[in-house]
Amino acid sequence: MPIYPWRVSAYAMDIYIFGNRTFAQIPEPYVIPVMQYAAEKFRQDQIDNALEKGWITQQEYDQTMSYKSQ
Repeated sequence: MPIYPWRVSAYAMDIYIFGNRTFAQIPEPYVIPVMQYAAEKFRQDQIDNALEKGWITQQEYDQTMSYKSQ
């Protein structure tokens, strides 16, 4: 399955910024690229907010943060 950059950014915005989609609702091959995109492009407070509002789980948060330090 090809990974389209425009879908990665759209999924990341939906999950981390708007909270209107979850990782369970996106195709599995997109999960890691979306987390990597969020780690690279979003501010720390935006990722923290997604966790606080329950849009991402603690495990998803931890995995996203692991990409932030790479």
